[in-house]
Amino acid sequence: MATVTVSQKGWVVIPAEIRRSHNLKPGDRIRFVEYGGIISLIKEMKNPVEESFGILKRMGKGKRGSLTRALEREHAEERRRDNASYGPRR
Repeated sequence: MATVTVSQKGWVVIPAEIRRSHNLKPGDRIRFVEYGGIISLIKEMKNPVEESFGILKRMGKGKRGSLTRALEREHAEERRRDNASYGPRR
């Protein structure tokens, strides 16, 4: 974790290690987001639709399966509970 100092003009230098790991280049736009007393820097997407395409599918790789399958299982369980309580829907 790097520590930086805010200049008198409010400038902050992003350490080279972080710029490299997040592929930050001169001219890239960064958003400051504040929530719960935490300030986060988020790289702004140049083309959000193309850059986000397929993100949920990629997130689902690995042991846990896809997010879509997890949501489908959760919805099926919810339907079973509803049917047990109120009878099948028509």
